[in-house]
Amino acid sequence: MIERGTGIALWRQIEQQLAEDVAAGVYPEGSRLPTEPELAERFGVNRHTLRRAVAGLVEQGLLRVEQGRGTFVQEHVVDYLIGKRTRFSEIITKQHRNPAGRLLRAQEFEADQTVAKGLKLKPGTPCILLETLNDVDGRPLSVSSNYFPAGRFPELIPVYAETRSITKALTHHGAGDYTRRTTKVMARLPEAEDAKALKQPASKPVLVVESINVDQDGKPVQFCIARFVADRMQIVFET
Repeated sequence: MIERGTGIALWRQIEQQLAEDVAAGVYPEGSRLPTEPELAERFGVNRHTLRRAVAGLVEQGLLRVEQGRGTFVQEHVVDYLIGKRTRFSEIITKQHRNPAGRLLRAQEFEADQTVAKGLKLKPGTPCILLETLNDVDGRPLSVSSNYFPAGRFPELIPVYAETRSITKALTHHGAGDYTRRTTKVMARLPEAEDAKALKQPASKPVLVVESINVDQDGKPVQFCIARFVADRMQIVFET
């Protein structure tokens, strides 16, 4: 509750109250705050005063404003470590957060030019696609298209369906000790299907991470194109 005549600016009191609401879980991470008119009515102030309070919390990194959508509680950013051995579940659990994966699509197909180049195969070679949605603490973080040579990993789809782990599926075929060879990072607008899966607007860019993992002999075992919610993660390169 705000009080007039205390010598403390109204916008500062509102800023403090909203910060306390976020800390108490009234507005969880990623949730949208009530509309500007609703908050102005709650605190009995004009919109200018309210906007100043919100701007202060945005500057502190507690809130974010999305044009045309509203004001949201900023999520804690995931540090996504990319090194010689990059494993999604290990990266997330080391930050005391809960990873989860869901299989969106699994199929065999003939490699096109892009996949063939990534896996060092001839175009038309049989390959496997695992399309997964990866969550952190119950909220989408990335959609990943994972490609594998079908001839080398004939039981990949059923093993992944049972274990929900690419590492375990590759270990089943004797290739669990794979390492990262290359990583490319770029930003672009998401396709409509990805935006829906990631629960973000199509006008908001995603981070695209394209990677190749190899076995101990240097042969590619996985080519991956992952699309991340850009404001929920930051990439950290291990040197």
